[in-house]
Amino acid sequence: MNIKKSILVRVRVAFLCVVVFALSVGAKIGHIQFAEGDKWIKMSEEINFDYKKVKATRGNIYSDNGSLLATDLPFYRVAIDPTLAKNDIFKKGIDSLAIMLSRYYKDKSSKDYKEMLKDARTVGKRYITINRKQINYLTKKEMMQWPIFRDGRYKGGVIFEKIDVRYRPFSNLSRRTVGYVNEDGKGAGLEYSFNETLGGQNGEALFQKIAGGTWKPVFDGHEIKAINGLDIKTTIDINLQDVAETSLYNAMHRHNADEGTVVVMEVKTGHIKAISNLSSDGSGDYVEKINLAVGGSFEPGSTFKLVTMIALLEDTNIELTDSIDTGKGEFTFYNKKVRDHEEGGYGRITVKDAFERSSNIAMAKLMDKHFGTKPSKFLEYVDDLKLSKPLGLQITGEAYPKITRPKDKNWSGITLPWMAYGYGFEISPLHTLALYNAVANNGKMIKPIFVTSISQADKVKEEFETEVLNSKICSGKTLNQLRLLLEGVVDRGTAKNLKNSYYRIAGKTGTAVILKDGRYEKKYITSFVGYFPAHAPKYSAIVLIKNPKGIHQYGNSVAGPVFKDIADNIYSRDIDLHLAMEKKKTLEPGVFPTIRAGKQDELTMLSNELGVSNHTATEEEWIKAARDGSAVVWKKNAIVRDHVPDVMGMTFRDAIYLLEKSGLSVSYEGKGRVAEQSISPGKKISKGSKIYLRLS
Repeated sequence: MNIKKSILVRVRVAFLCVVVFALSVGAKIGHIQFAEGDKWIKMSEEINFDYKKVKATRGNIYSDNGSLLATDLPFYRVAIDPTLAKNDIFKKGIDSLAIMLSRYYKDKSSKDYKEMLKDARTVGKRYITINRKQINYLTKKEMMQWPIFRDGRYKGGVIFEKIDVRYRPFSNLSRRTVGYVNEDGKGAGLEYSFNETLGGQNGEALFQKIAGGTWKPVFDGHEIKAINGLDIKTTIDINLQDVAETSLYNAMHRHNADEGTVVVMEVKTGHIKAISNLSSDGSGDYVEKINLAVGGSFEPGSTFKLVTMIALLEDTNIELTDSIDTGKGEFTFYNKKVRDHEEGGYGRITVKDAFERSSNIAMAKLMDKHFGTKPSKFLEYVDDLKLSKPLGLQITGEAYPKITRPKDKNWSGITLPWMAYGYGFEISPLHTLALYNAVANNGKMIKPIFVTSISQADKVKEEFETEVLNSKICSGKTLNQLRLLLEGVVDRGTAKNLKNSYYRIAGKTGTAVILKDGRYEKKYITSFVGYFPAHAPKYSAIVLIKNPKGIHQYGNSVAGPVFKDIADNIYSRDIDLHLAMEKKKTLEPGVFPTIRAGKQDELTMLSNELGVSNHTATEEEWIKAARDGSAVVWKKNAIVRDHVPDVMGMTFRDAIYLLEKSGLSVSYEGKGRVAEQSISPGKKISKGSKIYLRLS
């Protein structure tokens, strides 16, 4: 090796040592020149090195069936180091590349792109941004086949800088519940509540700041790789979500309301299947601004009468058949008037009628009579029903209930009577829904749940089980009475407009006057909360609409139809909700009458009197009829202890005798013989079970 070459090697080594030192400490190297043979390369720009965050790819959010609710899609910004391409590659491909760039970006001519790349190569620029417009993955794959770019990062100099963009395949569907996270770390919904899980762990890499304030990555081998976020699976049913949002949206427009929310929950699991929150945007349309179901706080109005009835039925000897005088629709408590909605009042009515017709006076009178001297006892029921504290939901931002107590300064003689029908305190819609869901769920109150699992690819890392808040909100007797009351509201009471012949709805209407600046305005919060089908509840739901305008101002006419619209849609799609119908037997007219089931001695006597030939194949007391030509054969109808008997075809008298003897509570509609029974024969009876019969 000659002396000149030896000196050149030493200069190169020294320069590399300086650069390595600079990289390690983030130092600045300015206006450095070094020789390579007879050629000088001048680094005219100031070089600044720094370690910067490399963002991890955020985890996905899925619906209950695996549909994507939110995901990170990779987009790219295209840059290039024009000095890396060999002369023959650059010269051969520059014209074609410039034409392709011009055609795609449409912001410069091919001549301008060619000059930009040539000038940057001439002055030794190591990094220039081709265009700030982001491209998707498919475009990136296409560009990787373009001249120069096809030679890759180290031979062609192309740099595709990955930028993850959060994408929602279903657009605004359940937008507020899915949520968001801003650059400053603030946000809402599941994105924010599970941010640590979804966000993963950012990495770190060395970047170089060059002219124009642009940072380009420097691959020095000391990068810390980002760890991508985990996925979460929600309880949201996309189809139900679409139905719920559409129904609420239409009602909001129809009534020109200010705000509204709807939540649909699965009774047994507490899974939130649909949730929508709409607020007026001030321009005649509605958007999701606030999660009213979770963070909203409202006076519940008449839907709270269920709590009043639980306390009365559990703590006193009151019966639903007891009567109470509500007068002419107005009653004074401690210089404050309580009014009923019915003009002229209801007069003397039963407790059952008072609930079904939503009498404020009746509830206030009963509350004052039985708890007036012991208000704290009533508030114990409120506490036990988990209405005085947050539910501890998986979504942050839950409202804290505002419950007035006897020691508070604003407590007065009217506080307890007003509380009896839902005034003087505030709770969230989800508190109310959790309570009504407990009635549907055989008295077991469970926490509403939004996320069922956390996973990495197909591997589940954590699962969230249904959490019980109160294993039994009341006795079995009280529970059966509550169910009768809630079904009565729809059958005969304030929500009879929701009654239909296909399935039964149980629930309660609510209409609360809005409190603003300490005064009640002539504006209303309308609501309906309940469950369906009433005989075997599968779903519970709450609808709340604030300040509807026009002639419709009450829960049955504003919120109720939204509930029914959603319930009808679910019922039409879920075959499991339909009662099994017995196949109709074709009987030859005039041969013998329709004899289906009952007691053997009575049916035998009836057949003999009518001259119908009959004989028996069993000595059992309870039998079923089968046809044998023009004769009747009596077959065994087994009645097994603690199991639901088969009462199909029986008279109502026989059916109710057998069912109540088995410990079942019976409700029915129609007249004649039993055409449908809600619980299949042979199923084991649980304590306090209720069965519904349809007679025809």
